[in-house]
Amino acid sequence: MTVHRPHSADAEPQAGPGTGTVRATSVRAPDRPASRPVRRRLFLPARLRIVGWCTLLLIVTLFSVGLAVRNLLQADAVRSVHDGLVQETREFLRVAESGRDPITGAPTVDAVQLMEGHLLRQYPHDGELLFGIAGDGRVLTQPDRPPSEAEQREVIAPIVAEAGEGGRLETSAGPVLWSSVRVVDDSGEPAGTYVIASEVTPHLASAEAVTRAVMIVSGGGVLIAALASWIIAGQILRPVNAVRKAAERITHEDLTQRIEVVGHDDVAALAMQFNAMLDRLEGAFRVQREFLDDASHELRTPITIVRGNLELLGDDDPAERAEVVRLCGGELDRMSRIVEDLLLLAKSEQPDFVSPRRTDLLELTTDVAAKLQRLGDRRWRIDDLPEGEAMLDPQRITQALVQLAQNAVQHTGPGDRIALGAVVRGPDVVFRVADTGHGVTPDDAEAIFQRFSRGATHGGSRGLHTGAGLGLAIVTAIAEAHGGRVELDSRPGAGATFSIRLPGAAGGAGDVPTDRIEGGAWTTS
Repeated sequence: MTVHRPHSADAEPQAGPGTGTVRATSVRAPDRPASRPVRRRLFLPARLRIVGWCTLLLIVTLFSVGLAVRNLLQADAVRSVHDGLVQETREFLRVAESGRDPITGAPTVDAVQLMEGHLLRQYPHDGELLFGIAGDGRVLTQPDRPPSEAEQREVIAPIVAEAGEGGRLETSAGPVLWSSVRVVDDSGEPAGTYVIASEVTPHLASAEAVTRAVMIVSGGGVLIAALASWIIAGQILRPVNAVRKAAERITHEDLTQRIEVVGHDDVAALAMQFNAMLDRLEGAFRVQREFLDDASHELRTPITIVRGNLELLGDDDPAERAEVVRLCGGELDRMSRIVEDLLLLAKSEQPDFVSPRRTDLLELTTDVAAKLQRLGDRRWRIDDLPEGEAMLDPQRITQALVQLAQNAVQHTGPGDRIALGAVVRGPDVVFRVADTGHGVTPDDAEAIFQRFSRGATHGGSRGLHTGAGLGLAIVTAIAEAHGGRVELDSRPGAGATFSIRLPGAAGGAGDVPTDRIEGGAWTTS
């Protein structure tokens, strides 16, 4: 008796989801009246947005994991059914190839006896159906487990009619996988077929149960994660909320609010930067208030003088009218200079305040020297002269040196010495204006560089000089615009030396002897 080995049964169901098409219709909204106010967008706290996005990401991730687990379990269930069919087939093959009854050891006579004996000794699992098909078409079933009407109609009948080696059936109880073993007699003629069929649904039920358990546990995990993320987001955003609350409390009259910096993360860095910004704003507002107070005082004085003199102006005395006109003109000139200086200081905050270019240092110094000697009757002197070129704005540097020289003239008398010099020290260029006046006290050394400050000692009070106290502030602005600074070397009673140091401005420059300068009121060292 010969047995044909079957092909393997289908391992997976063949099913595909249906598809549909949804057509969206575009609807044009009516025109909004121009005067209608624009609605503000719904405000959502950052904490809620963070928790929402984290929760949504977690839900999508866990749903994807659950779907993947479900698919794997279903595939494993189908594979388990297939393995069961293979095992039952191999067991029948061993009995059929031996040609003897495994219990009595007696030889089998024909295929019907072989299949009936084998069916009698099998104990199928739930959802499993074993039967044989005799050569004459009779269906051989297990005596103690007759097939139901549904099994006969939906499983046995289609398999008998198909007479194949295996396949898949769709029944009311779900998909069924089956496999068969064909038995032939000694002459090679078909003598019968042994069939093993198994339902897939009972095996899929366990996969669905596991999937539901995973989803339930995942749902609980999502709730716990959302609560934890709400707490963590609150901790992370606490400094940000502190920044917001501090910003709400800040006004132009109160810039003293500061944020406590905790930790060393990005939020702590944000708090530090916010505090630094408040420091700069507080300083800027303080300088602005002081500037407005000083400017109003300086401009109020010439206006008061002009108004008072105009009120006293009469028509009878030409000499008196001329004197009033002279006084008013002088005050208006002084007020005009204050306004021009204020505009210059305001412009110093702009990026195009200076226009550096390659400038010949020797030519620049001699040009400045030619202009300074007209400022007053002093002993003008040149100490040092540089040679070469430097990157600077010659007009602004000239303006700064003239301002320093004018300041020296105001604090010296006829016959006093004022020296101009410029030296190259490595990559730096240093311009100097020195005098032999009364000098600057340590108390005034820093104050004189502030706007509207002229110092209060040794002749520097407001009553002795007509300047507005903006000269050294202008010099400082020019030096800082070049990336440099103004330095002061002075002792009371021993004169003062103001230096403008420009770092990195020199390029191949050096010093030359001062005897190359001739003429005018200048002397050389």
